[in-house]
Amino acid sequence: MDVIAFGRVFLEIVFGQVVSLPGPGEEIFADEFAISCGGAVTVASAASHYGAQAGLSTLLSDDLGSRVVAEHCARARVDLSPSRHVAERTAGITVVLNFSGDRGFVSYLPPAQPVTGPDTGHFLEVLRAHRPAWCYLHPWPGAEDLIAEARSLGIRVALDVGLNAIASDPRAVRTCARRADVFLPNTEELLRLTGARSLPAAIDVALAWCRCLVVKRGAGGAIVADQAGKTPVTDGIGPVSVRDRTGAGDAFAGALIAALHQGASVTEAAAAGNAAGSRTVSILGAVGEVDVEGLSPAAAPLAAALLAAQRPARNELGGPAERADGQEPER
Repeated sequence: MDVIAFGRVFLEIVFGQVVSLPGPGEEIFADEFAISCGGAVTVASAASHYGAQAGLSTLLSDDLGSRVVAEHCARARVDLSPSRHVAERTAGITVVLNFSGDRGFVSYLPPAQPVTGPDTGHFLEVLRAHRPAWCYLHPWPGAEDLIAEARSLGIRVALDVGLNAIASDPRAVRTCARRADVFLPNTEELLRLTGARSLPAAIDVALAWCRCLVVKRGAGGAIVADQAGKTPVTDGIGPVSVRDRTGAGDAFAGALIAALHQGASVTEAAAAGNAAGSRTVSILGAVGEVDVEGLSPAAAPLAAALLAAQRPARNELGGPAERADGQEPER
Protein backbone atom coordinates (compact mmCIF):
# COMPACT_ATOMS: atom_id res chain seq x y z
CA MET A 1 0.00 0.00 0.00
CA ASP A 2 1.33 3.46 -0.91
CA VAL A 3 -0.41 5.55 1.75
CA ILE A 4 -2.73 5.05 4.71
CA ALA A 5 -4.73 7.99 6.04
CA PHE A 6 -5.35 7.72 9.80
CA GLY A 7 -8.17 9.54 11.55
CA ARG A 8 -11.90 9.95 12.05
CA VAL A 9 -14.58 10.05 9.40
CA PHE A 10 -17.72 12.14 9.23
CA LEU A 11 -21.04 12.03 7.47
CA GLU A 12 -21.48 15.44 5.87
CA ILE A 13 -24.85 17.11 5.37
CA VAL A 14 -23.92 19.99 3.08
CA PHE A 15 -26.01 23.04 2.23
CA GLY A 16 -24.98 25.37 -0.60
CA GLN A 17 -24.58 29.11 -0.32
CA VAL A 18 -27.09 30.99 1.79
CA VAL A 19 -27.27 34.75 2.30
CA SER A 20 -26.77 34.55 6.05
CA LEU A 21 -27.20 32.18 8.97
CA PRO A 22 -30.69 31.92 10.49
CA GLY A 23 -31.50 33.70 13.71
CA PRO A 24 -33.44 32.12 16.57
CA GLY A 25 -36.73 30.75 15.25
CA GLU A 26 -35.88 31.56 11.63
CA GLU A 27 -35.78 29.20 8.68
CA ILE A 28 -33.68 29.71 5.55
CA PHE A 29 -33.47 27.75 2.30
CA ALA A 30 -30.41 26.77 0.27
CA ASP A 31 -30.39 26.23 -3.48
CA GLU A 32 -28.08 23.19 -3.26
CA PHE A 33 -27.77 20.19 -0.96
CA ALA A 34 -25.59 17.07 -0.89
CA ILE A 35 -24.76 14.11 1.29
CA SER A 36 -21.04 13.52 1.45
CA CYS A 37 -18.34 12.30 3.80
CA GLY A 38 -15.14 13.79 5.11
CA GLY A 39 -12.25 13.56 7.53
CA ALA A 40 -9.44 11.11 6.81
CA VAL A 41 -11.45 9.57 3.96
CA THR A 42 -10.95 12.78 1.97
CA VAL A 43 -7.17 12.38 2.04
CA ALA A 44 -7.31 8.71 1.03
CA SER A 45 -9.77 9.49 -1.77
CA ALA A 46 -7.57 12.23 -3.23
CA ALA A 47 -4.47 10.03 -3.02
CA SER A 48 -6.33 7.29 -4.89
CA HIS A 49 -7.63 9.73 -7.49
CA TYR A 50 -4.06 10.85 -8.20
CA GLY A 51 -2.73 7.35 -8.70
CA ALA A 52 -1.71 6.02 -5.28
CA GLN A 53 -2.86 2.77 -3.71
CA ALA A 54 -4.60 4.32 -0.72
CA GLY A 55 -6.05 2.91 2.46
CA LEU A 56 -8.12 4.34 5.29
CA SER A 57 -7.59 3.46 8.95
CA THR A 58 -10.54 4.48 11.11
CA LEU A 59 -13.34 3.00 13.20
CA LEU A 60 -16.41 1.91 11.25
CA SER A 61 -19.72 0.36 12.24
CA ASP A 62 -23.18 -0.13 10.77
CA ASP A 63 -24.22 3.47 11.43
CA LEU A 64 -25.38 5.75 8.66
CA GLY A 65 -22.10 7.66 8.38
CA SER A 66 -20.01 4.49 8.18
CA ARG A 67 -22.27 3.14 5.44
CA VAL A 68 -21.84 6.32 3.40
CA VAL A 69 -18.06 6.18 3.87
CA ALA A 70 -17.94 2.51 2.84
CA GLU A 71 -20.07 3.19 -0.24
CA HIS A 72 -17.79 6.03 -1.28
CA CYS A 73 -14.59 4.06 -0.66
CA ALA A 74 -15.81 1.20 -2.82
CA ARG A 75 -16.26 3.61 -5.72
CA ALA A 76 -13.07 5.58 -5.04
CA ARG A 77 -10.89 2.43 -4.76
CA VAL A 78 -9.88 3.15 -1.17
CA ASP A 79 -8.85 0.06 0.79
CA LEU A 80 -10.75 -0.30 4.07
CA SER A 81 -8.80 -3.31 5.35
CA PRO A 82 -6.74 -1.09 7.73
CA SER A 83 -9.99 0.02 9.42
CA ARG A 84 -11.57 -1.66 12.42
CA HIS A 85 -15.28 -2.51 12.64
CA VAL A 86 -17.04 -2.17 16.00
CA ALA A 87 -20.62 -2.47 17.22
CA GLU A 88 -21.02 1.09 18.51
CA ARG A 89 -21.77 4.11 16.34
CA THR A 90 -18.48 5.67 15.26
CA ALA A 91 -18.90 8.15 12.41
CA GLY A 92 -19.27 11.78 13.35
CA ILE A 93 -21.93 13.96 11.74
CA THR A 94 -21.19 17.41 10.36
CA VAL A 95 -23.68 19.92 9.02
CA VAL A 96 -21.97 22.31 6.60
CA LEU A 97 -23.48 25.73 5.92
CA ASN A 98 -21.90 27.80 3.15
CA PHE A 99 -22.31 31.56 3.62
CA SER A 100 -20.38 34.81 3.15
CA GLY A 101 -17.93 33.12 0.80
CA ASP A 102 -16.90 30.55 3.42
CA ARG A 103 -18.57 27.86 5.51
CA GLY A 104 -19.42 26.99 9.08
CA PHE A 105 -19.79 23.62 10.76
CA VAL A 106 -21.93 22.04 13.44
CA SER A 107 -20.48 18.64 14.33
CA TYR A 108 -21.31 15.74 16.60
CA LEU A 109 -19.22 12.80 17.81
CA PRO A 110 -20.96 9.68 19.16
CA PRO A 111 -19.95 8.40 22.61
CA ALA A 112 -17.81 5.62 21.09
CA GLN A 113 -15.44 8.28 19.73
CA PRO A 114 -13.51 9.93 22.58
CA VAL A 115 -12.85 13.61 22.02
CA THR A 116 -9.25 13.13 23.20
CA GLY A 117 -8.26 11.42 19.97
CA PRO A 118 -8.26 8.22 17.92
CA ASP A 119 -7.19 4.72 18.97
CA THR A 120 -3.39 4.88 18.84
CA GLY A 121 -3.00 1.20 19.72
CA HIS A 122 -4.99 0.10 16.68
CA PHE A 123 -3.11 2.52 14.44
CA LEU A 124 0.23 1.10 15.62
CA GLU A 125 -0.97 -2.40 14.73
CA VAL A 126 -1.99 -1.17 11.27
CA LEU A 127 1.43 0.38 10.61
CA ARG A 128 3.22 -2.84 11.53
CA ALA A 129 0.86 -5.04 9.51
CA HIS A 130 0.58 -2.99 6.32
CA ARG A 131 3.90 -1.10 6.14
CA PRO A 132 2.69 1.66 3.77
CA ALA A 133 5.21 3.92 2.07
CA TRP A 134 3.46 6.98 3.58
CA CYS A 135 1.07 7.67 6.40
CA TYR A 136 -1.06 10.76 6.97
CA LEU A 137 -2.29 11.91 10.36
CA HIS A 138 -3.10 14.83 12.64
CA PRO A 139 -1.50 15.36 16.04
CA TRP A 140 -3.43 13.95 19.00
CA PRO A 141 -2.41 12.47 22.38
CA GLY A 142 -0.40 9.43 21.35
CA ALA A 143 0.45 10.63 17.82
CA GLU A 144 4.11 11.06 18.79
CA ASP A 145 4.33 7.29 19.39
CA LEU A 146 2.76 6.56 16.02
CA ILE A 147 5.19 8.87 14.21
CA ALA A 148 8.16 7.35 16.02
CA GLU A 149 7.02 3.85 15.04
CA ALA A 150 6.49 4.93 11.43
CA ARG A 151 9.99 6.36 11.27
CA SER A 152 11.49 3.18 12.73
CA LEU A 153 9.73 1.16 10.02
CA GLY A 154 10.93 3.44 7.22
CA ILE A 155 7.45 4.88 6.66
CA ARG A 156 7.32 8.54 5.67
CA VAL A 157 4.97 10.82 7.59
CA ALA A 158 2.77 13.67 6.37
CA LEU A 159 1.40 15.68 9.29
CA ASP A 160 -1.60 17.96 9.01
CA VAL A 161 -3.03 20.07 11.82
CA GLY A 162 -6.16 21.92 12.93
CA LEU A 163 -6.78 24.93 15.12
CA ASN A 164 -8.20 22.83 17.97
CA ALA A 165 -4.98 20.82 18.29
CA ILE A 166 -2.93 24.02 18.26
CA ALA A 167 -5.08 25.58 20.96
CA SER A 168 -5.01 22.52 23.22
CA ASP A 169 -1.34 21.50 23.00
CA PRO A 170 0.93 23.53 20.70
CA ARG A 171 4.05 21.87 22.14
CA ALA A 172 2.80 18.44 21.04
CA VAL A 173 2.07 19.81 17.57
CA ARG A 174 5.60 21.17 17.26
CA THR A 175 7.06 17.87 18.50
CA CYS A 176 5.08 15.92 15.90
CA ALA A 177 6.02 18.39 13.15
CA ARG A 178 9.69 18.06 14.05
CA ARG A 179 9.53 14.30 13.42
CA ALA A 180 7.38 14.38 10.26
CA ASP A 181 8.75 14.32 6.72
CA VAL A 182 6.38 17.07 5.64
CA PHE A 183 4.19 19.41 7.70
CA LEU A 184 1.00 20.74 6.06
CA PRO A 185 -0.61 23.68 7.93
CA ASN A 186 -2.62 26.40 6.29
CA THR A 187 -1.74 30.06 6.78
CA GLU A 188 -3.93 30.70 9.82
CA GLU A 189 -2.81 27.49 11.52
CA LEU A 190 0.86 28.34 11.08
CA LEU A 191 0.35 31.89 12.39
CA ARG A 192 -1.45 30.55 15.47
CA LEU A 193 1.16 27.87 16.09
CA THR A 194 4.18 30.17 15.82
CA GLY A 195 2.67 33.36 17.26
CA ALA A 196 4.22 35.31 14.38
CA ARG A 197 2.54 38.37 12.90
CA SER A 198 3.25 37.62 9.25
CA LEU A 199 3.46 34.51 7.13
CA PRO A 200 7.15 34.99 6.19
CA ALA A 201 8.03 35.34 9.87
CA ALA A 202 5.93 32.29 10.77
CA ILE A 203 7.71 30.20 8.13
CA ASP A 204 11.10 31.26 9.53
CA VAL A 205 10.03 30.24 13.04
CA ALA A 206 8.68 26.88 11.87
CA LEU A 207 11.82 26.01 9.92
CA ALA A 208 13.71 25.98 13.20
CA TRP A 209 11.88 22.76 14.13
CA CYS A 210 10.41 21.49 10.84
CA ARG A 211 12.41 19.85 8.04
CA CYS A 212 9.90 20.49 5.25
CA LEU A 213 6.94 22.82 5.36
CA VAL A 214 4.12 23.17 2.82
CA VAL A 215 1.76 26.02 3.70
CA LYS A 216 -1.67 25.74 2.10
CA ARG A 217 -2.97 29.14 0.97
CA GLY A 218 -6.27 28.30 -0.71
CA ALA A 219 -6.73 30.31 -3.90
CA GLY A 220 -3.20 31.65 -3.39
CA GLY A 221 -1.66 28.22 -3.91
CA ALA A 222 1.02 27.03 -1.52
CA ILE A 223 4.48 27.87 -0.23
CA VAL A 224 7.10 25.13 -0.04
CA ALA A 225 9.82 25.89 2.50
CA ASP A 226 12.87 24.08 3.81
CA GLN A 227 16.43 24.97 4.71
CA ALA A 228 17.21 25.55 1.02
CA GLY A 229 14.64 28.33 0.67
CA LYS A 230 11.01 29.26 0.10
CA THR A 231 9.12 28.64 -3.14
CA PRO A 232 5.61 29.96 -3.87
CA VAL A 233 3.62 27.45 -5.94
CA THR A 234 0.60 28.55 -7.96
CA ASP A 235 0.74 25.90 -10.69
CA GLY A 236 -2.30 23.65 -10.66
CA ILE A 237 -4.78 26.31 -9.62
CA GLY A 238 -7.54 26.54 -12.17
CA PRO A 239 -10.45 28.92 -12.72
CA VAL A 240 -13.39 27.33 -10.91
CA SER A 241 -16.77 28.33 -9.56
CA VAL A 242 -16.45 27.90 -5.80
CA ARG A 243 -19.41 26.00 -4.37
CA ASP A 244 -18.01 24.62 -1.10
CA ARG A 245 -14.50 24.85 0.38
CA THR A 246 -14.98 21.82 2.62
CA GLY A 247 -12.23 19.25 2.09
CA ALA A 248 -9.93 21.36 -0.08
CA GLY A 249 -7.03 21.18 2.38
CA ASP A 250 -7.37 17.43 2.88
CA ALA A 251 -7.61 16.84 -0.88
CA PHE A 252 -4.46 18.92 -1.29
CA ALA A 253 -2.68 16.66 1.20
CA GLY A 254 -3.78 13.43 -0.47
CA ALA A 255 -2.73 14.55 -3.93
CA LEU A 256 0.60 15.85 -2.62
CA ILE A 257 1.40 12.53 -0.95
CA ALA A 258 0.48 10.59 -4.09
CA ALA A 259 2.75 12.79 -6.20
CA LEU A 260 5.65 12.50 -3.75
CA HIS A 261 5.31 8.73 -3.75
CA GLN A 262 5.45 8.73 -7.54
CA GLY A 263 8.77 10.61 -7.49
CA ALA A 264 7.72 14.24 -7.78
CA SER A 265 9.66 17.00 -6.06
CA VAL A 266 7.89 18.75 -3.19
CA THR A 267 7.24 21.75 -5.45
CA GLU A 268 5.74 19.53 -8.15
CA ALA A 269 3.70 17.71 -5.54
CA ALA A 270 2.35 21.02 -4.22
CA ALA A 271 1.12 21.81 -7.74
CA ALA A 272 -0.77 18.51 -7.73
CA GLY A 273 -2.21 19.53 -4.36
CA ASN A 274 -3.33 22.86 -5.81
CA ALA A 275 -5.14 21.06 -8.62
CA ALA A 276 -6.88 18.76 -6.13
CA GLY A 277 -7.94 21.71 -3.99
CA SER A 278 -9.34 23.55 -7.02
CA ARG A 279 -11.30 20.48 -8.01
CA THR A 280 -12.70 20.04 -4.50
CA VAL A 281 -14.07 23.57 -4.09
CA SER A 282 -16.10 23.11 -7.28
CA ILE A 283 -18.20 20.32 -5.70
CA LEU A 284 -20.45 20.06 -2.66
CA GLY A 285 -18.93 18.09 0.20
CA ALA A 286 -15.38 16.99 0.85
CA VAL A 287 -15.56 14.12 -1.66
CA GLY A 288 -18.56 15.32 -3.64
CA GLU A 289 -22.08 13.93 -3.40
CA VAL A 290 -22.21 10.29 -2.37
CA ASP A 291 -25.23 8.75 -4.06
CA VAL A 292 -26.02 5.94 -1.65
CA GLU A 293 -28.92 3.90 -3.01
CA GLY A 294 -31.96 4.40 -0.82
CA LEU A 295 -30.39 7.31 1.03
CA SER A 296 -29.15 10.18 -1.14
CA PRO A 297 -32.09 10.16 -3.60
CA ALA A 298 -34.66 10.14 -0.80
CA ALA A 299 -34.60 13.08 1.58
CA ALA A 300 -37.41 11.87 3.84
CA PRO A 301 -35.92 8.42 4.67
CA LEU A 302 -32.55 10.08 5.25
CA ALA A 303 -33.97 12.57 7.72
CA ALA A 304 -35.79 9.79 9.55
CA ALA A 305 -32.61 7.69 9.73
CA LEU A 306 -30.62 10.62 11.07
CA LEU A 307 -33.15 11.37 13.77
CA ALA A 308 -33.51 7.73 14.79
CA ALA A 309 -29.73 7.22 14.92
CA GLN A 310 -28.93 10.31 16.94
CA ARG A 311 -31.78 10.67 19.43
CA PRO A 312 -30.47 8.04 21.92
CA ALA A 313 -26.94 9.44 21.73
CA ARG A 314 -28.14 12.92 22.65
CA ASN A 315 -29.90 11.50 25.69
CA GLU A 316 -26.70 9.77 26.79
CA LEU A 317 -24.57 12.87 26.42
CA GLY A 318 -27.01 15.53 27.44
CA GLY A 319 -25.93 17.59 24.44
CA PRO A 320 -23.67 17.53 21.38
CA ALA A 321 -19.98 16.76 21.79
CA GLU A 322 -17.42 19.33 20.76
CA ARG A 323 -15.31 18.30 17.82
CA ALA A 324 -11.85 18.24 19.36
CA ASP A 325 -9.68 16.07 17.12
CA GLY A 326 -7.39 17.23 14.39
CA GLN A 327 -9.88 16.41 11.66
CA GLU A 328 -11.54 19.78 11.86
CA PRO A 329 -12.74 22.37 9.38
CA GLU A 330 -10.43 22.65 6.51
CA ARG A 331 -11.63 19.36 5.31
